[in-house]
Amino acid sequence: MFLIMGFTAVFTQSFLQSAAMAKVINTATNTGALVVFIAGGFVEWKLALVLAAANVVGAQLGGARTVLSGGSKLVRIALLVLVVVLCLRLGWQELLTRS
Repeated sequence: MFLIMGFTAVFTQSFLQSAAMAKVINTATNTGALVVFIAGGFVEWKLALVLAAANVVGAQLGGARTVLSGGSKLVRIALLVLVVVLCLRLGWQELLTRS
């Protein structure tokens, strides 16, 4: 989310282009982390394979096709909704911890 906003602001490109660039960077950093965790023996392989399969199915069914059909406007709206919901959730958590 923050990468998308940063790429859009800094490189003045569309949300769709920014989302694609963010996916590339996230994939690279996640691959690096995976290599480190595998080397350290910290991977639960059964759980990892189930989660990886679910991630691929979810991305194909909901993510990639929806973004490609909805375009930049859909990404912008989804990002705005996500930021508002996150702010409300964090505000609610802060309110509960102060009570």
